[in-house]
Amino acid sequence: MIRRLTPADLPLAAEVIRASFATVAREFGITERNCPRHTSFITIEELQQHFDKGYMMYGLYEGNKMVGYVSLKRESDGAFELNNLAVLPEYRHQGYGRQLVDFCKAKVKELGGSKITIGIIEESTVLKDWYAANRFVHTGTQEFVHLPFIVGFMEWYAGK
Repeated sequence: MIRRLTPADLPLAAEVIRASFATVAREFGITERNCPRHTSFITIEELQQHFDKGYMMYGLYEGNKMVGYVSLKRESDGAFELNNLAVLPEYRHQGYGRQLVDFCKAKVKELGGSKITIGIIEESTVLKDWYAANRFVHTGTQEFVHLPFIVGFMEWYAGK
């Protein structure tokens, strides 16, 4: 079951996000020292700021346990940014990530949107391939001086 989150859910959501992204941080050598704003270190306060800015936050539950998280932020011209797609490591490879992505696609269409944008670690070929299998198209890369990795951008287009 996927449901919209409230501020009361944010502490648990932060735990799910941190646990999920910790595997990414380990794989790519990301630490609080070299990338303090990485998602693996997200705080409840940061999530609250996102909530206050209008991010639509959703939790995926198995029974009463939150095992996944995703948020959507309305951008411009029908675009929505997908953020922090997270599935707890012990629940991966069971289709939960795809459920979250499919849910977001349906939500964007329901809201009249035309595309979803994402940013990923470009070097994560497994993740890039996973999004490509979910009909996202690679649109480019960018280096940011404050990040120890290159950011890859992908988009999914409604109706395609």
